[in-house]
Amino acid sequence: MLPETEPMTQRVELATVMDRLAIDAVITGYAVAVDDADWTAYQALFTPDGRADYRSAGGIEGPAVEVAGWLAEMLRLFPVRQHLIVNRLLRLEDLNGYTGDRADLQADYLNPMRLEQSGLLDGTSAPNFVTGGRYSFELLRSEEGSWRVRRVTVHEKWRRTGPHAI
Repeated sequence: MLPETEPMTQRVELATVMDRLAIDAVITGYAVAVDDADWTAYQALFTPDGRADYRSAGGIEGPAVEVAGWLAEMLRLFPVRQHLIVNRLLRLEDLNGYTGDRADLQADYLNPMRLEQSGLLDGTSAPNFVTGGRYSFELLRSEEGSWRVRRVTVHEKWRRTGPHAI
């Protein structure tokens, strides 16, 4: 016979797995929204007071709605782009064995892009601008139970430009 605590432990473990999957969907949604220039979807990923910090990559820091506007303008220079977010290290808040409503995630990124170059037709859409670094995400569970980004900080570590950027 199983101990009486076994069903509770299984529910907690299932809730933890579900939280991990939901957070993974938020982070993947972040990359897709930026790559597809879907700024409505980008903003929907954040809490009402959510902020983004792109200063280490030459950008701005501020409310998600303001940063979305800046990204929309800046990324017009890069009609071809793809975010790859990998090596995700997630730390869920632990409330005495139960998952809390707060999480931190660090993830490395590789971001190949193609800089718009008017007048230059080289017959390729290969990337000529590539950056890499690490994201730091702070996430909160909303009152509705969904996970949202409260803060994201970009820590750009390197960038390469030119015809052979990759």
